[in-house]
Amino acid sequence: MHCPFCGEADTKVIDSRLVAEGDQVRRRRECLSCRERFTTFETAELVMPRVVKQDGTRQPFDEEKLRAGIMKALEKRPVSIEEIDAALNRIKYRLRSTGEREVKSMQLGEEVMTELRQLDKVAYVRFASVYRSFQDINEFKEEIERLSQGNGDTAVDVARALVDNGTDKGKA
Repeated sequence: MHCPFCGEADTKVIDSRLVAEGDQVRRRRECLSCRERFTTFETAELVMPRVVKQDGTRQPFDEEKLRAGIMKALEKRPVSIEEIDAALNRIKYRLRSTGEREVKSMQLGEEVMTELRQLDKVAYVRFASVYRSFQDINEFKEEIERLSQGNGDTAVDVARALVDNGTDKGKA
């Protein structure tokens, strides 16, 4: 590492510590020439796979686009930013874990639905209605019934939560 003060290439590490919950290494360095000290941070460069759209076009993974879609589904829902960030991190981790250079947009959508199903049922149905292009109320009903099976909630509970939030097909 070059010294930022004198440009000398010869520096030594004085101290190293894990920071950012173990995701970064903080290093204190000293220039062997001018004796100035400085701090560097080291993180792993994690490359996300490219997204293959349904029409076959490819585009870089866009975390902000993913976040915006999740936030739209969770609008006016009682889910914290920390929970949303954790869900985003789990999605990114699973995508990187495939080891593939490309991922189909359909797989990405399914990952989002998996996380939303755990975070908030109303947000899940909102997202599913757009993602799966629900055409009529019966498709909503079927998805709500699938969602409520085994969760202790009735389809009426989930539907009531949707209505209470003013969600309909046009607003999903």
